[in-house]
Amino acid sequence: MENLLSLQGKHVLLTGASSGMGRVFARMIASQGARVTLLARNEERLHQTLDTMDGDGHSIVVCDLKDEEMLNAAVSKMDAVDGIVLCAGINDFVPVKFIKQENLDHMFQTNYFSQLLLVQKMLKKKLVNKGASIVFISSISSMLGVQGTLLYASSKGAINSAVRVMASELAVRRIRVNAICPGIVRTEMLSSTNVEEDTFTKQESLYPLGLGTPEDVGGAVLYHLSDASRWLTGQCMVIDGGFTLN
Repeated sequence: MENLLSLQGKHVLLTGASSGMGRVFARMIASQGARVTLLARNEERLHQTLDTMDGDGHSIVVCDLKDEEMLNAAVSKMDAVDGIVLCAGINDFVPVKFIKQENLDHMFQTNYFSQLLLVQKMLKKKLVNKGASIVFISSISSMLGVQGTLLYASSKGAINSAVRVMASELAVRRIRVNAICPGIVRTEMLSSTNVEEDTFTKQESLYPLGLGTPEDVGGAVLYHLSDASRWLTGQCMVIDGGFTLN
């Protein structure tokens, strides 16, 4: 029987690959046989990710997606891909009355505009193969109303809307476009913040299955990249340990 979950022979571009969930996704994607191009701003950390991966043929691209000149140069050197995972992103907690234009610009440039421009440029240069899968990492924050998260939540909400439009436009080439919306995931970046441990404990009590790990989200990434999801497009998959059940 055909193994629809295999990524053997596929080429996947992964942004935000230098740390956190991106680094875990890189290892998981490579373990399933794909060749992975890792993209992020920090070359040293990209090499650290590369050193943890199985398989051959992987490569790194050092690029700040917000810098259009760097973005153009990066795209010009890329091979065609069978999958794109857009994991780069930032978070910032600012109450609405304190939001400034620079906060909006920084958040949306990083979490939304730069990611759309990357995909747009790759499509324009015919670097996204027929039948490919494009996967955005969104967040359940886009569906909630947590105080102080307006910037982050709205940037992820914009991604969710873009996914549906892009899925409609690209279906003619059998290119799938979906988003994954995780709840709170314990990562190195999250652990290094000033959030106290008892805050995590209180949050975890609200999750029927507890807080997630990058591997929990990575399983959904593998599914979306594989042929097992070839009839799925325009969807935002919530993976949150049951948090949004209530």
